[in-house]
Amino acid sequence: MRLLISFAALFLSVALLQLSSGGVGPLDALSGIVLGFSTTQIGLLGSAHFVGFFIGCWWAPRLMGSVGHSRAFAAFTASGAIGLLAHMLVIDPYAWALMRVASGLCVAGCYTVIEAWLQAKVTNENRGRAMGVYRVADMGASLAAQLMIGVLEPASYVSYNLLALLCCAALLPLTLTKVSQPKTPSAPRLRPMLAVTRSPLAAAGVIVAALSSASFRMVGPIYGQEVGLRTDQIAYFLAAFVLGGALAQYPVGWLADKFDRRWVLIWLSIAAIVSCIVTNVIVDSGTTAIMIGAAFFGLTTFPIYSVAAAHAHDFTTDDERVELSAALMFFFALGAIASPLLSSSLINWYGPSALFLMIASGHALLVVFGLLRMRARDTVEERTPYVYAPRTSFVIGRLSKGLRRKR
Repeated sequence: MRLLISFAALFLSVALLQLSSGGVGPLDALSGIVLGFSTTQIGLLGSAHFVGFFIGCWWAPRLMGSVGHSRAFAAFTASGAIGLLAHMLVIDPYAWALMRVASGLCVAGCYTVIEAWLQAKVTNENRGRAMGVYRVADMGASLAAQLMIGVLEPASYVSYNLLALLCCAALLPLTLTKVSQPKTPSAPRLRPMLAVTRSPLAAAGVIVAALSSASFRMVGPIYGQEVGLRTDQIAYFLAAFVLGGALAQYPVGWLADKFDRRWVLIWLSIAAIVSCIVTNVIVDSGTTAIMIGAAFFGLTTFPIYSVAAAHAHDFTTDDERVELSAALMFFFALGAIASPLLSSSLINWYGPSALFLMIASGHALLVVFGLLRMRARDTVEERTPYVYAPRTSFVIGRLSKGLRRKR
């Protein structure tokens, strides 16, 4: 209880930040539809978010070193609030893309500060409990953010103002806490090839994970609108994806610790292909069927990043774990930057079914590559325990380092 109380300010800031940042993506997509943006332009907004996210991941540790955790958090929160408030002042998709860079910068920067703070305060004895509460706060707020879309009016200053208020409110718990600020951790070196040399399959897996989640989160509202869902139904559609992913974490983690993780990745991708096909087939079967399809899609695709990350950590040393996490995040960011723009263009050319056909194609390639990798190398005898790996900042590798000790 003392642990939870000491971290309460951080967890509350996470929840408020997620409510704000988790709502802007789908709100932008729906607002773009109302304002007459093209499908490709709406996809550009999602890609711009991840450009800002990648910049923020690397700038945040350096800014913390210059001004401290609280001031860095305030600066990143201000960038997010400015990006949100400016939306209805300039109605232009390319101007909005710049604003989404600011939003992505805010998300990555704020999560980096929070996770660096947690990393400095937790011990190996309480790390698992702290990470558990952190995951609940993050995923619970993410689920609530998707449901908020049902009550936020698209292309409305009030809607963006509400998200900006939540973003500003995230400042209060962390900046007013009496818990002393930790020392600034050194920024990990970016060594993308470290992930490739340790596990080419893991690097491919996180790219496909980005292809799935970034496309669905950023372009899913376009798909929902194309297949006839109302705004409130699109909110449930997106929330079903998050809920399915949350429910999958424990059983997939058990499978990943018990069986060869390459087979787990392969079968998850096969299940993801099935979920994509089923989602396209049942699109005319009613709203309930569409929601079930979204939950099934989240169940099969959401855990892929964590399984791939656990597989990569099986082949590395404790000294390399932080840099390996950063390398995996680098490949995830590359996939997340490209996939919303690609998927929105495909929808524009071939219709809504192209979204899931594109994702299914990515998973099919991952299945083939996984089978080839199984012929190239045997798996390790000792393995690190499966850990849910949120794609929030490069510092997450440090925060989960103690949970990745070999059994």
